[in-house]
This record gives sequence, C-alpha cells and structure tokens, in this order.
Amino acid sequence: MVRCTNCGSKWKTKDVLAVSIANHGKACPNCGKKQYLSKDTQHYLSLGYISLFFLLIMPFVIKLSEREEHIW
Repeated sequence: MVRCTNCGSKWKTKDVLAVSIANHGKACPNCGKKQYLSKDTQHYLSLGYISLFFLLIMPFVIKLSEREEHIW
C-alpha cells in the first residue's frame, strides 16, 4: 500500500486516486505534508496503462515523493 514518505501512515484508496489525478500533489491526511507521485509512477501513468486491471492494482503500485518530480 501507499505510505506517506514523511510520517509513514497508510493512505486510503480514495486518497491514492486523488493524488494520482492531482497536478500539484496532495497533503497527507495524517501529517499534512504535501506528497507527489514519484517519477517512476508518473512514467507508468504516462504510458497509458489506465485500464480496469491497473485501477485495481494502482494502490499497490503508486509510490510517493516529498518533492515534485517531472518525468521529462
């Protein structure tokens, strides 16, 4: 599951989905520190792996980062 890089708390699936569509990160529900998608996760999303299967496993694949990373 996805965990905050600052406090280590587990994120709920709805929070994971919210950060995956947020352009500028999302605050951790527990500590409030802004979290972003990691560069690797952004790469997977940009390749178009948006399918029902990917949506089901997304909470287990997404990784967070404390800073905003760009894939290009």
